Amino acid sequence: MISEKLKKGHLLIAEPSIIGDLSFNRSVILLADHNKEGSIGFIINKPLKYTINDLIPEIEANFKIYNGGPVEQDNLYFIHNIPELIPNSVEISNGIYWGGDFESTKDLINDGSISKNNIRFFLGYTGWDENQLESEMQGNSWIIADNNYKNKIIGKSTTHFWKEQIIELGGDYLIWSNAPENPYLN
Repeated sequence: MISEKLKKGHLLIAEPSIIGDLSFNRSVILLADHNKEGSIGFIINKPLKYTINDLIPEIEANFKIYNGGPVEQDNLYFIHNIPELIPNSVEISNGIYWGGDFESTKDLINDGSISKNNIRFFLGYTGWDENQLESEMQGNSWIIADNNYKNKIIGKSTTHFWKEQIIELGGDYLIWSNAPENPYLN
């Protein structure tokens, strides 16, 4: 855990107390942008039952689609670690990039130049208005962590990623690592 101010590239780990919120319960969010107007992030550990080919049939790959968050879930977003291949990408941090030329991206996936360890697709994103995320931080909804995985987080973060992060935090969080998703059902 770190105490420094929020910035792009940080991970937001949902506090165990977030229960009953389908979007954010046990979420780990990569903060893609943070400025005085607000913040944007992508939930990186909640795969959906779709692949990129299900949504865009001309892409001949079975890369999973992830639930990026509750905002604009009818839009497709992507992060990647190959800016040298995808023009017009915006760096988040640690060699992770957001977006870029989608036509080039489709071609590169189809010719095998991009693997699932290079790119992650999301339906929707997570967004906060000015000072909203800071308010949630004061309300103990999120734990800020450095992204120690750098650009390898794209291939690393799985459905068990929240539990792994909680175990890394240690201390009082360890009890939550084996708790059921909804303790009220226990």
